[in-house]
Amino acid sequence: MSITEMTPDTTVGELVRERPARSRIFEQLKLDYCCGGKLPLAEACARRGLDVRQVMDHLADFDRRTEAENAAEIDADAMGLTELADHIVRTHHAYLKNELPRLGMMVRKVAAVHGDRHPWMVELSGVFSGFAAELESHMMKEEQILFPLIRQLAGASSGGSGRSGAPGAPMSVANPIRVMELEHDDAGAALQRMSELSGGYTPPADACNTFRAMLDGLARLQRDMHQHVHKENNVLFPRAIERESHLAALGTL
Repeated sequence: MSITEMTPDTTVGELVRERPARSRIFEQLKLDYCCGGKLPLAEACARRGLDVRQVMDHLADFDRRTEAENAAEIDADAMGLTELADHIVRTHHAYLKNELPRLGMMVRKVAAVHGDRHPWMVELSGVFSGFAAELESHMMKEEQILFPLIRQLAGASSGGSGRSGAPGAPMSVANPIRVMELEHDDAGAALQRMSELSGGYTPPADACNTFRAMLDGLARLQRDMHQHVHKENNVLFPRAIERESHLAALGTL
């Protein structure tokens, strides 16, 4: 089913089954796409006092934005250190801060409702909980410690002081980078385990729409994390270390 085939008679469940990411819109509008998935969109909207045409426009706009975001390619290597750090915070950190709570709620719900029939969901729920907690701490350390150091390096001139205002010897950027890379490894292992448990985020035959939306969200999370970690491990971090070494050789740190 394509966007043009969406009609007021299309059921809520069909809309989410075709594109599970639409579950985000239905959650925002408090439209039940799981137990109420058999209702035509027009009837579901009427029960919530919503204009079905406005909801359809909202869904179509969301589909277009999602497709554009998926098609967009960022040339991280062409960015400066500060620009890239800011991009990571605005794009990947912002995504995680919004998505981790939403996915966490869904994972717990699916594990509680379907864990008896699908015991692997119980383990997946535990893995996700640890993964999310680690990432929250990880992002805080990047935003409060590592990225400010990188911005200082980017702003340092070859003829002046690169870091000022901090007593004692300046912290080397290599130390927090080493910690961040180890935590990236832990996050990658957790994502790999969740993928293994779910058969590559494949919905079981009896999966409800919440189950399907959760697995779709986890798959998107993994894709975003791969881009996120690539930009840091392979671009931002090596260039920050290179910049620090260059400035140290010049005696400006």
